[in-house]
Amino acid sequence: MSPSTTTANSKTTSKGYEFGERGSHHISLGGEHPFQYPKFTNKQDERKFILEHAAAAFRIFARRGFSEGEAGHCSIRDPIDHDTFWINPLGLHFALITASDLVHVDESGKILPDGNQAPINAAGFAIHSSLHKARPDVNAACHTHSIYGRAYSTFGKPLDMINQDSCVFYNNQAVYKNFGGVALEKDEGKAIAEAAGDARAVILQNHGLLTMGKTIDEAAYLFTLMENTCHAQLLADAAESKEKPKQIIPDEEAEYSAYVTNDPDTLYASFQPDYMLEERLSKSEFKFQT
Repeated sequence: MSPSTTTANSKTTSKGYEFGERGSHHISLGGEHPFQYPKFTNKQDERKFILEHAAAAFRIFARRGFSEGEAGHCSIRDPIDHDTFWINPLGLHFALITASDLVHVDESGKILPDGNQAPINAAGFAIHSSLHKARPDVNAACHTHSIYGRAYSTFGKPLDMINQDSCVFYNNQAVYKNFGGVALEKDEGKAIAEAAGDARAVILQNHGLLTMGKTIDEAAYLFTLMENTCHAQLLADAAESKEKPKQIIPDEEAEYSAYVTNDPDTLYASFQPDYMLEERLSKSEFKFQT
């Protein structure tokens, strides 16, 4: 691939794809995109906003069947104290989680007094504390034991670029191959963070999926998309034959598709229809009640 720079802010590939500005506004025709991350002047308001969106993410995951016993956790970095994060309590079904149920924890594992005083998943803490420390570029991470992610993880291979949605993960996925059992030790969490590199999506071999983002919305949407992409890949792999070989999207087209679909603004916006549906279905039960 031999892209040539055309301006200071754009480039054109050898096939004529122009790489210009990114963002959800590019998909909107006839008006401004309805979903943009709000600008906050008060950090307490931002904290309330992200905790409600995190609680909604758990409810959405529950509706999609991602809950499995006490396994699974999502975390979001605190906007006031960036060395701390919020995570779900141990043993509460995703479908029941509200914003007030989330637990505020520091990097040493201390449960802080301004959140729910409940225990958390030790493996979840090991993974998320290491990720938040290693990746200052991301604020949120999601990991559950979803069925298609679990199934595809057994191969220990990255997803193929077999459709447009797969391209979101082009040069944006990693595979962690050293499954060491339940990740109760912080060293395992650190190894996962190192394997992730700068990717925002990780296939944990023999385990499942892990996604990250600047917002909980981005991380959650990436997770649902990766789960669906694993499902599509498993179906395609099962149907492939000599007469019907898989057609892999070439690198240049995959790179262009990734460029226009996997930026944080677009992924944040992509989560909002599910968020609005959850507001309607649960009558906003997941939000702080005043």
